[in-house]
Amino acid sequence: MNKLSAIDWIAIILLIIGGVNWGLVGLFSFDLVATIFGDMSTIARVIYVVVGLSGLWVLGIAGKLAKK
Repeated sequence: MNKLSAIDWIAIILLIIGGVNWGLVGLFSFDLVATIFGDMSTIARVIYVVVGLSGLWVLGIAGKLAKK
């Protein structure tokens, strides 16, 4: 059985946070990241990039997540 590493879990959590943020944007036109950190501020842009990289990471570990 393949166990998930700490980095795997961090990526999954960031991906969930990103998904919730996109849900808020889609449903209510409310960008939580922009509200907290400023619209396209440096920190907000870093958060968007890190969440995007997390999505790619989770795509790469999808085999670990699937039951065999």
